[in-house]
Amino acid sequence: MSNFALPAVPVEGGLSRYFRDVWRFPILEKKDEQALAIRWRDHEDVDAAHALVTSHLRLVCKIAMGYKGYGLPMADLVSEGNIGLMKAVKKFDPDLGFRLSTYAMWWIKAAITEHILKSWSLVKLGTVASQKKLFFSLRTIKSKLGVADNGDLSDADAKMIADNTNVSIADVRQISSRLGSRDMSLNAPVTQDDESTSFQDTLVSDGPSPEAAYAESEEFDYRHSILQKALAELPERERDILIERRLTDDPVTLEELGKVYGISRERVRQLEARAYTKIEKLVRASVSGTDAALAPA
Repeated sequence: MSNFALPAVPVEGGLSRYFRDVWRFPILEKKDEQALAIRWRDHEDVDAAHALVTSHLRLVCKIAMGYKGYGLPMADLVSEGNIGLMKAVKKFDPDLGFRLSTYAMWWIKAAITEHILKSWSLVKLGTVASQKKLFFSLRTIKSKLGVADNGDLSDADAKMIADNTNVSIADVRQISSRLGSRDMSLNAPVTQDDESTSFQDTLVSDGPSPEAAYAESEEFDYRHSILQKALAELPERERDILIERRLTDDPVTLEELGKVYGISRERVRQLEARAYTKIEKLVRASVSGTDAALAPA
């Protein structure tokens, strides 16, 4: 898949032009996306893979913009997101019936967040899941608890956040301080040479019409309902493990789930794999028209 060229992400400056360039790639209709994905999976058609990747480059940009508050170059975030997108295309299974964008967003987010963690050199966050989760959710937690979003925390606020996140007060203070010291304005200019264009301006899309967007939303709701019906068929423990491992923004580790259910890390992995296989079969059956497979016995 590395044999084709993508629009180059500029190392310094020129991001506004890059954003305009990727927005020129058309959004694929479902049937076209399906056909391209099958060509890539069955025949390793590089041109098909290229079309799938380029049609989702704007998705990478939108997701990367959500992480600009961590003070890293936007070009780096976009580049890492593009790597995640290519991995998603490589592993995408068109037979499940879902759109590539729904699947790819998780790979894109994973690539970007991993890069952020490495760049921030928060050594402790590499091994402690609760600290890693707090790093990416602290602003949301502050908002819910009514805590000012800045680097300085009062003793009471730090304790309140620590009590609600199962993270030590010292770690809460450290993460809050680092985030506060490297924050960026949403209206910051894309480059020093182009102060008239902010990051926010680049998000204006020439994408699908309201009618097309509505149809996309309707399809997503339909797919979501299929998934929910399939999940309901799973035993409670398998369902909970699958949700916590694959259907949340911040997946829970095998070790944490093992402690919850009193089983080994390997057993959690086995239950997750078994649950995913069941879901895959149920979704395939429903998408192909045999909804009876989802009905209670």
